[in-house]
Amino acid sequence: MSLRRAKISIIGAGNVGATCAHWCAAAELGDVVLLDIPQTEDMPRGKALDLMQSSPIMGFDSSIIGTNSYDDVAGSDVIVVTAGIPRKPGMSRDDLLNTNARIVTDVAEQIKACSPEAIVIVVSNPLDAMVQQMWRVTGFPPQRVCGQAGVLDTARYRAFLAMELGVSVEDISALLMGGHGDTMVPIPSCTSVGGIPVTQLIAADRLSEIVERTRNGGAEIVKLLKTGSAYYAPAAACAQMAEAVIRDKKRVLPAAAYCDRQYGVGGYYVGVPVVMGAGGIERVIELELTAQEQKDFQHSVDAVKSLVATMDGLLSA
Repeated sequence: MSLRRAKISIIGAGNVGATCAHWCAAAELGDVVLLDIPQTEDMPRGKALDLMQSSPIMGFDSSIIGTNSYDDVAGSDVIVVTAGIPRKPGMSRDDLLNTNARIVTDVAEQIKACSPEAIVIVVSNPLDAMVQQMWRVTGFPPQRVCGQAGVLDTARYRAFLAMELGVSVEDISALLMGGHGDTMVPIPSCTSVGGIPVTQLIAADRLSEIVERTRNGGAEIVKLLKTGSAYYAPAAACAQMAEAVIRDKKRVLPAAAYCDRQYGVGGYYVGVPVVMGAGGIERVIELELTAQEQKDFQHSVDAVKSLVATMDGLLSA
């Protein structure tokens, strides 16, 4: 008896999407569909063919196809949405928000029609507003729509901590909450190195500097690259979340998840620790935050609400 492989569709075949396809295929998470808009013509097919030709060398048996048609996305188990444009010189925050909200709206309508049972992982920016819009348009249960932000943010944080201490990244456990960006909230009480609280190893002022570097992690890479943005780490983060779903791993991960009564958020997607498995976001883990952590988290939630309100205004204009 043959078992059906999982089907992973990636919407957007740019650097993040194509690299996510690479990670997923190499880990044999399932068969991969790499889709981009018709205006890109054969580009996704070219990337998929190139990746497929690496399989005999790297020894993986995942099938990878590139396409411009949502017909090939039908019946997906997991869909990763990277579609959208990066912020360009001279472009206002509202211009980016308006453009990407309309792109995500169109993608959501297509997903709803072709893969009504899929679990959707949104990567498009501004992340917190885009995942909110994806959930609204698809009408999917909120646990089947989530955003990738916290896995990336904590990976950056853990990398910087490991670099600072000269230890293995495997021994760093960390948590960041809140919106994706400069209002993200570090949780020092949930950050440790081999079980040792990080506050016993790094002075408070230096730890604050590392947190600030984490907040600006994406901007730092943009400044260095000059003509693009980060894609290796964001794509790896997407693959980790996809693996948690496909292999029902029940991973405890930070993700942009729908919170209503949880943390008193009131019906918005924000970064929180979750249990992620075959059902998507199977549970939001509620922590007892310190007074300062709660204050910072509320500030971040308010920023997310403001972002969503601005998006709604732009879309209704």
